[in-house]
Amino acid sequence: MDQHTLDVTDPATWLTRGRNPAEAAALAKAWRDYPDLPAAAPADRRMARTRERTIAMRPIFEAMQQRTEAERQANNFAFIERKIERDEANAQDRAILRGRDEHGYDWDCAVQYAQGWYAAVAGWEHRGVSSPRNAAASRLRDAYDHGFAQGGGDTNDVFDAARRANIAALDTAGISVETVLASGKLKPSAWPMPQDSNRPVSWNRRAVILTDTDLQPPLGRDGRPSRRPPAIELVRERSSGQATIIVLSAMDGFVASDACQIAMTPMTRAQADSLIADCSQAGTLRSLLADREIDDLLVTAQDEYLRVLDAHGDAIPVLRTMERTRNTPLQQQAHLNTWLGRGRLPGQNMGAGHIRWSKAAKGLTAKLGEFTARYVGPAPDRGHVIQVSLDDGSRAEGFVTADHTTLAAEILVSSKARLRHEMAKALRSFGGATRLAASLPF
Repeated sequence: MDQHTLDVTDPATWLTRGRNPAEAAALAKAWRDYPDLPAAAPADRRMARTRERTIAMRPIFEAMQQRTEAERQANNFAFIERKIERDEANAQDRAILRGRDEHGYDWDCAVQYAQGWYAAVAGWEHRGVSSPRNAAASRLRDAYDHGFAQGGGDTNDVFDAARRANIAALDTAGISVETVLASGKLKPSAWPMPQDSNRPVSWNRRAVILTDTDLQPPLGRDGRPSRRPPAIELVRERSSGQATIIVLSAMDGFVASDACQIAMTPMTRAQADSLIADCSQAGTLRSLLADREIDDLLVTAQDEYLRVLDAHGDAIPVLRTMERTRNTPLQQQAHLNTWLGRGRLPGQNMGAGHIRWSKAAKGLTAKLGEFTARYVGPAPDRGHVIQVSLDDGSRAEGFVTADHTTLAAEILVSSKARLRHEMAKALRSFGGATRLAASLPF
């Protein structure tokens, strides 16, 4: 026999091909019991012999399939168990094991059970198979429906998806029942931090609730007042005095910005308790916001100031955008800058959306829509140069603003510390500009 010819009647042949001893012996016996007939034998006899051998091997292959499937399921479940032991598993992974342990599902059904459960918890629509074609598909659909129901889903309720989506949004934000006011609104302490992806709003429809500590320059890292202007001056300058400014004072509570005095020390706990117990504070805050069309509200309160604001938060109406600064003083300043950058003067157009920044080590660039602002380098004489280009790399020439002011593709910045601010300002300007009117006479 040629050394390359397989001896299918020898169990060793099948052992070398991954079969276990019992399967190898059974396969070799089937070939010995039903060997191939000589090529000279009639075709119908040779075909009959092949069918006989196939029938004899069928139980062997079915057992092999069952063993392979059992190994697959055992390995998959073991993988999930190892993830849980390493604390790397998510909620859906844990639901898979619940489907196996609590409901006796195999791997495929357990996965469907977990997907149905997670869809309900995440606030998604039910996506189960409506009309399964066979028994296996029916089992998978039943497992998905079971998980969806256990996650809180109700396919008979037309408002079910909206209800679950609202609950999921609160869970995702880490919001507990304690952070919700009696009226059902979120307390100011649960408001998100400012994002540049929110739509720009005209300054005459924006409001900010500052504290009396925002009337003086912020403290630097050494504890001394920095050169940065007070927050109230930044708001007044950027809004041209059109924004609604309310100040939370440690002594007087909520007052108009022109009737507040600078605080020498932050609000104490005793002062906060006194303002919380003062029922008139909610009415004062409500009156300061009355008769004003406001779409965008920012709160800079921290610590005891924030506790007072939470206590009287029901006086604040529900607005389209409600945010607050948070975390460290440096991050609070960055959040304030983000909020200031979203304001626009009446008649001014600004590009909306999130500005994507590159790493400064690779050359600072920022992108908004079709425009890219790039730091070119130092200017020949003095300052630094920013260039605005389009997606194809060409300079953004020929763009004009709403008041027909031509925008320059190259911008000179006096200080490198203002690069980010000027790049963001340029992208917003180009995003709200048009090229169609550039050639028209005015």
